[in-house]
Amino acid sequence: MSRSAPHATLTQSIAEDLGKGIVTGRFEHEGLPSEQAIADRYGAARTITREAIKMLAAKGLVRSRTRMGILIEPEDRWNLLDSDVLKWLMQRPFSIDTLIEFTEFRLGAEPNAARLAAMHATDVEKSTICTAVQRMYDAEQGKEPGLEADIGFHVAVLEASRNRFCLQMREFIAIALTYSIQRTNSIKGEHRACASDHDDVAKAILAGRPERAERAMYELIERALTLMHGERVSNMSLPAAPSSSDA
Repeated sequence: MSRSAPHATLTQSIAEDLGKGIVTGRFEHEGLPSEQAIADRYGAARTITREAIKMLAAKGLVRSRTRMGILIEPEDRWNLLDSDVLKWLMQRPFSIDTLIEFTEFRLGAEPNAARLAAMHATDVEKSTICTAVQRMYDAEQGKEPGLEADIGFHVAVLEASRNRFCLQMREFIAIALTYSIQRTNSIKGEHRACASDHDDVAKAILAGRPERAERAMYELIERALTLMHGERVSNMSLPAAPSSSDA
């Protein structure tokens, strides 16, 4: 056991560096090095390099072809629900289109989770949601980190849905929200989310009103999406930078 641990750590380290490089565009022009070149770069045995490549293949990032080496897969084949892939994706230069896509996904998933939470949440889960909302109010007064409070609320609703598929989204939502909330707050020129909007969702869940909970969550996310569409239009209308020939 003690001898395999360093190998596992090195495998994960290689997969992390290569995976981040693929998603952030480091290999966009030259492609991935050969398996032997990767082994030489990291001072690793070929068996360890192969394990790292298998990890990336499982995430949909690469495929190995005989006589063609290791090929980077197109983005539409990447497993965006994988927490590592999402984390690396969030480290790319800011893209309002990526943010819109993520928010559109939330719009389809989280309102249903709120509806289910209103139907199935236990007393303990309802208490957790109430605590999360109170933390958001505290954040508005500077007593709590606003980002953590906001993420805590959305994760609490997913957990209260008592739906296994919703539960599987917890890490995905938490990672992506870290990026999304920071960007939308930046667009708004604010440093916190609106606690009262989240409180509307919480009250509907506590009252056992599924339709109201679903609608309140939909409206909460839709407001953020409308903001993003406005930002995209604004960016598209900005004049292009003058070229050297215009100087």
